[in-house]
Amino acid sequence: MEYVNLGHTGLKVSRLCLGCMSFGEAEDGMHAAWTLDGEASLPLIKQALDAGINFFDTANGYSAGTSEEIVGRTLKKLGKRDELVIATKVFIPWRDAPNTGGLSRKAIFTAIDDSLRRLGTDYVDLYQIHRWDHLTPIEETLEALHDLVKLGKVRYLGASSMYAWQFAKALFVAEQHGWSRFVSMQNHLNLLNREEEREMLPLCRDQGIGVIPWSPLARGRLTRDWNETTRRSENDAFGDYLYKNTADADREVVEALAQVASERGLPRAQVALAWVLQKPEVTSPIIGATKPAHLSDAIAALDVTLSEEEVARLEAPYIPHGVVGFL
Repeated sequence: MEYVNLGHTGLKVSRLCLGCMSFGEAEDGMHAAWTLDGEASLPLIKQALDAGINFFDTANGYSAGTSEEIVGRTLKKLGKRDELVIATKVFIPWRDAPNTGGLSRKAIFTAIDDSLRRLGTDYVDLYQIHRWDHLTPIEETLEALHDLVKLGKVRYLGASSMYAWQFAKALFVAEQHGWSRFVSMQNHLNLLNREEEREMLPLCRDQGIGVIPWSPLARGRLTRDWNETTRRSENDAFGDYLYKNTADADREVVEALAQVASERGLPRAQVALAWVLQKPEVTSPIIGATKPAHLSDAIAALDVTLSEEEVARLEAPYIPHGVVGFL
């Protein structure tokens, strides 16, 4: 396993990050149909650790917090805390009531303590805002996050899907006030959605921000024939929301991927992930896994190098996509 610095920091992360949204026990309506409980999650987390993955990403909103519980409990049993990079997020409401979500100072301070309790640790390595809060001044959010860093509850700060202008504003405001700066961007990037190439990736490259894309395999759509379904795809309303409006164009991308993968004698997942890994801005794609083969393919992709001609063929069918992802 190769380890790289996360943006302009000294934090070393593996070139693959294990996304932990697929681990959870609570029936919250969003993930229950396909998530793995603690017992089923353990061998996958162990497989990741054995492969040298030291970077684990979860969120307080995954499976009503039970993802954090599983990750914390399992890593405490199997890993060495000082070697691990545990990332979680804040924003998604944990209850349908005022102040139980968003990025106000009150919500952030409550959320971090709840996450630390569930994770069973006294600090989070990377604390990320899950989305932009349109109802809270960014100054309030950034000062609260900075205070968490100074309190020792958080080591580094990150952000997730938003417009490039919003991210640029957040970086500027933090610098203006001398507050802790975002060091990473977790955004939506794969062969079916390349809109981040327009502004966000150049901004991150310019500002030395680590990029840790979510859904690099388009929630499995890049790993199988177009009409093939899985238990997850049949119960994945968010995936339908992300891709349903561009299905015809996306199908052509999937078919080009299938052809390149066949010629190389490789699984499609390896080729699709190799495309993401070859982006110079990308630090560590976040991979989801519910089967050992998912991890094995991801690890093998680290050794796959695509030619310029192969990259051109993979990218040729792409058409501009609308903005999606709850921005």
